[in-house]
Amino acid sequence: MRQFFDTKKNPGGAWIGIALVAIALAVLPFALSGIGTAWVRITNLAILFVLLSLGLNIVVGFAGLLDLGYIAFYAVGAYVYALLASPHFNLHLPFWIILPIGAAVACFFGVLLGAPTLKLRGDYLAIVTLGFGEIIRIFLNNLSQPVNLTNGPQGITLIDPFRIDGFNFATRETIFGLDFTGPVKYYYFLVLLLVVIIVINLRLQDSRIGRAWEAIREDEIAARAMGINTRNLKLLAFAMGASFGGISGGIFSATQGFISPESFVLVESIMVLSMVVLGGMGNIWGVILGAVLLSFVPEVLRYTVEPVQRAVFGRMLIEPEVIRMLLFGLALVLMMLFRPAGILPSALRKRELEGK
Repeated sequence: MRQFFDTKKNPGGAWIGIALVAIALAVLPFALSGIGTAWVRITNLAILFVLLSLGLNIVVGFAGLLDLGYIAFYAVGAYVYALLASPHFNLHLPFWIILPIGAAVACFFGVLLGAPTLKLRGDYLAIVTLGFGEIIRIFLNNLSQPVNLTNGPQGITLIDPFRIDGFNFATRETIFGLDFTGPVKYYYFLVLLLVVIIVINLRLQDSRIGRAWEAIREDEIAARAMGINTRNLKLLAFAMGASFGGISGGIFSATQGFISPESFVLVESIMVLSMVVLGGMGNIWGVILGAVLLSFVPEVLRYTVEPVQRAVFGRMLIEPEVIRMLLFGLALVLMMLFRPAGILPSALRKRELEGK
């Protein structure tokens, strides 16, 4: 994938490929709007999951630190935005101020999680991070008394959408004869943000920091012996991954207009981790593919399972949600059996698993 878009080795083909992808992304929301606005919303949610997966890939794929509580940073970013842009505290700050604040607060919580777990790896680290994620959710669920910070299980409503002067992302507008609905506007914002995040990830992967993370992932003792400051670099991985989650959470809060602790349960963390594993840990393009597949395929099944059952059996025998989870579990089992490195694994991980 990277060779195809390499402007140095293959400049002509690379720029043609980039142009085609850009045109496809520009046209996509209008094509989806023809099917239904719901599909634009699903696409926006898929991009959010791609952002989350890229953030988790820094922790799991680059640094080799198993994190089962990543959704907590997503929740932190979402609640920071909701508290600073809603009637809850009667604050209505602009989104370009709140998103960096959300990223910084999530980054702080990432360091807060990473500092006590520096000597943990594998299953022990997974258990601690899982507990951290549940602690955050329980706090959000109960911080309504004696001072109402989060409004408890009722969540926060009437959250402000993104606004730039008089341009409101939540309203429908006609620009150059094209109908831009709220989801379409958010789609273009998310695509631009995704491009920035991908560039950051690519630069990180090829940087000295990325090489150091890779060394820590392969053998932390050897990395320390070579003079790598494993403590600071592991904290940096937690912090950077958390900041991506915080930004994604803020956007989620703005697009939904309502959040509650139930949006940030353990299943969401497992889903994001599955996206990274399915796509290929350590490979940015593989992680993106895994996130897109696990975001869209369940939604496609949601809209097809019920009509197929009614057409074949005359009634619905199994709930769509049950079939979705069965197929999801089956797909993961088959992947672990036949492609344990993921659909598009990194070259190093592929060699490791093949024993070469």
